[in-house]
Amino acid sequence: MSQISVAEYYAGKSILVTGATGFMGKVLVEKLLRCCPELKTMYVMVREKKGKNAESRLNALMENQVFEKLLEQYPKAFNKVKLICGDTLAEGLGMSISDVEELERECQIVFNNAACVKFDLPLREAVKVNTVGLLRMLKLAEGMKKLEAFVHISTAFCHDELEVLEEKMYPSKHNPLDVIDSLKWMDDEMLNASQAT
Repeated sequence: MSQISVAEYYAGKSILVTGATGFMGKVLVEKLLRCCPELKTMYVMVREKKGKNAESRLNALMENQVFEKLLEQYPKAFNKVKLICGDTLAEGLGMSISDVEELERECQIVFNNAACVKFDLPLREAVKVNTVGLLRMLKLAEGMKKLEAFVHISTAFCHDELEVLEEKMYPSKHNPLDVIDSLKWMDDEMLNASQAT
C-alpha cells in the first residue's frame, strides 16, 4: 500500500469539529483549512452561549486573527465551513433532524474537542461536560455511514502520574458508564466527599 500525505487523505472528505471556538479548536480549524485545501466540508458544531447564538459565535470565530494567514492563501476557505447548531450537554445534542441526517450521510471524520478544562468544576458538572458529552458524540458517530475516524482531544492532565505519556490507549481507572450512572443516585454532598478522597 502506498503512503499518502495528510492533505491527500483529507481531500474530498467531510469532517465534524466540536469545540471549535475554544483555544485548541481554533488552531485545529485553521490548520485543517490551510493545510488541507481540498477538504470538502468542515461541519462546525457550535452552541448558544452567554446570550449569543451559534451563528454569531461562528462569525466571531472566523474574525479571529488566527485565520489571517489562511485567508491570505485561501480567501474562500470559509466557504467549506458549515454551521451545525448543537450542544454536547443537550439530549440528542440539540441538533435538528436534518443536520443529524446530513452528518450520518456525509461525515467521515469527527474531531471531538468539546470539553471544559476548569479544574475547579464540581464533579457532577465535570462528568456532564467531559464524559456525558463524549458519550453523546460517540452515539452520533455510530450512525455515520462513512465514518473513518473519531478523534477525541482530551486534556493533557488525564494521566499526570506518568513521567512519559505515549500515544496509545490507556485503561480507565473507573468504568465511565458507572461514573455517569453514579450521578443519578449520589447527592452533591456524597459526590463532593468522593471527590476529596
